[in-house]
Amino acid sequence: MAVNEGLPDGGLRLLAVHAHPDDEASKGAATMASYVAAGIGVMVATCTGGERGGIQNPAMEGDPHSARDMGGARRLEMARAAATLGIEHRWLGFTDSGLPEGDPLPPLPAGCFALTPLEIAAEPLVRLVRRYKPQVIVSYDENGGYPHPDHIMAHKVAVEAFNAAGDPERYPGTGEPWAPSKLYYDLAFNPQRFRALHFALEAAGIQSPYAERLAAWLEHDADGNIPPISGHPTTTQVDCGDYFEHREAALRAHATQVDPEGFFFAVSAELQRTVWPWEDYSLIESRVETAMPEHDLFAGLR
Repeated sequence: MAVNEGLPDGGLRLLAVHAHPDDEASKGAATMASYVAAGIGVMVATCTGGERGGIQNPAMEGDPHSARDMGGARRLEMARAAATLGIEHRWLGFTDSGLPEGDPLPPLPAGCFALTPLEIAAEPLVRLVRRYKPQVIVSYDENGGYPHPDHIMAHKVAVEAFNAAGDPERYPGTGEPWAPSKLYYDLAFNPQRFRALHFALEAAGIQSPYAERLAAWLEHDADGNIPPISGHPTTTQVDCGDYFEHREAALRAHATQVDPEGFFFAVSAELQRTVWPWEDYSLIESRVETAMPEHDLFAGLR
């Protein structure tokens, strides 16, 4: 499908920038599905192919396709997730950096996304912004939502594209300038949400899987640092509870990465609609007038 196909001139468009295939399913998927249903253009730009991801779903252990070609398997999974949500999708073409583990941490592999100079890493996203012309860009905070090197780099390229795409002096040869109007950080791991779900499960007599995570967020490490939680306030809650099943289906589409018996499915969509029927965002920059709190990423643009 061609970029902008089916959208009238001046139509509303959202671009979500993610590090790996599956990130779009765990962060903002119900919001995106709700906007698609309302006739708004939604595109996900995935920075890397997820080639260095491991099997996270026990049922997929020994899968011959992912063992032979993880990148290829994840491309097929991404296509299924995109179809489930009804979104457009583009690959930015960078190589997964992997998640370094050990003490000390090993160096990142040469040529990976996280080691790519910023102007090279941001160039395909600037080109996409100038072509797709989104009014709204959504990505991660400075910590990447969690400190994976690709998530942190995805944050950097999203901010760079938001600031540079409208400047005719920058990134020559990538299309006519286009300045997006609003930049948001996704707050998928909002502690308030997990706390509300935790207490709702306990009140229903169901064992909560969130107690350990909530406790970890309150602990300090040996140097007195609090584990990373976004310091950005929730400014915007999009009511998208009717699309939680779309989010679950998109997660299941990433079969190598998501355990259908795991963390993301611990609370039924029905209970989530009762307790926390929103997805949460922080408005970081707006070039249009808007009032807080918001309930629409396009507030001030309609």
